[in-house]
Amino acid sequence: MIAIIIAGAIALVLSILGTPLYIRLLVKRGYGQFIRDDGPTSHATKRGTPTMGGVAIILATLLAYGITHLVLWTPPSASVLLVLFLMVGLGAVGFLDDYLKIAQQRSLGLRPREKLLGQFLVATAFAVMALFFRDESGLAPASTKISFVRDIPWLNLAFGGTVAGFILFAVWANFLVAAWSNGVNLTDGLDGLASGATIIFTAAYLVISFWQWRQLCSVDLAAGGTVSCYDSRDPLDTAVLCAAIIGACVGFLWWNTSPAKIFMGDTGSLALGGAIAGLTIITRTQILGAIIGGLFVMISLSVIIQVASFKTTGKRVFRMAPLQHHFELKGWNEVTIVARFWIVAGILAGLGLGLFYLDALPRLTS
Repeated sequence: MIAIIIAGAIALVLSILGTPLYIRLLVKRGYGQFIRDDGPTSHATKRGTPTMGGVAIILATLLAYGITHLVLWTPPSASVLLVLFLMVGLGAVGFLDDYLKIAQQRSLGLRPREKLLGQFLVATAFAVMALFFRDESGLAPASTKISFVRDIPWLNLAFGGTVAGFILFAVWANFLVAAWSNGVNLTDGLDGLASGATIIFTAAYLVISFWQWRQLCSVDLAAGGTVSCYDSRDPLDTAVLCAAIIGACVGFLWWNTSPAKIFMGDTGSLALGGAIAGLTIITRTQILGAIIGGLFVMISLSVIIQVASFKTTGKRVFRMAPLQHHFELKGWNEVTIVARFWIVAGILAGLGLGLFYLDALPRLTS
């Protein structure tokens, strides 16, 4: 428990104090945001705002997690190191994308296929390693089973053998990484929206991972418990990582709230999307994550619906996609949209936590 508090506190302090220093560096180098001409006209005032703020989030998370383990003299877990690999790897892809936008002064950096290739390489490496690193009891950070609250036995991707299981899991992991990283990226359109929604999501996963630690199968079954326990390999260390991400995002949000002094850019949105995908995989809650992070899902669906409708009928369902821009064009104030979307994110996270708790309720009352 003390590790969770230390990680969150250190990340918060590093982020809230370090971000303004990073802002000065970006301003000095002229690394400002390029605003699309076809976006809402109200966004024109944001042109030139420092971007690539995701670097501050990533560094605060890494330092807080590392310092916590140094202070307590405990080794890091394989599960969390893999999630950090995913976070940093996708952050690097986003950083390159942001840098090219600034250097070329246009709204497009990496080509879509180049960005997807970068995501594919990082996600595939993560997937392979997540099935290899087993602890003394043979438990790996990830499983070839698709999961809801825990692994679903009859949804095993290894039904065709071990090799087929590795390949299908890599495909599934790539889908999750692409979906979550692009979901957070699409959500990052208004000041504070993506960072606030990420805080809510990660707070829910701090609760989940801490609960899983209290109900580990390796401990629970030895004490005469039932099979409704959890097979997550390193849940307590996962909670420490969640605390570090929350602290880093809260500190960043201090400077990212309207009117934003800095944007996270693709560096931050892809990194946080990768972290979210990794958390759902190592906690064995992949489908549940889509409920807890329902705001990201809704915003992604708005883009898919808009594109599909325009290509098939020539008509648009929304005034503009992603969804937050639809409400902007309806006349909603930016702060109002962000606050209401945070409320929606909180309700969906609460719903997901409720489903997680209901699964354990029969066991708790028996």
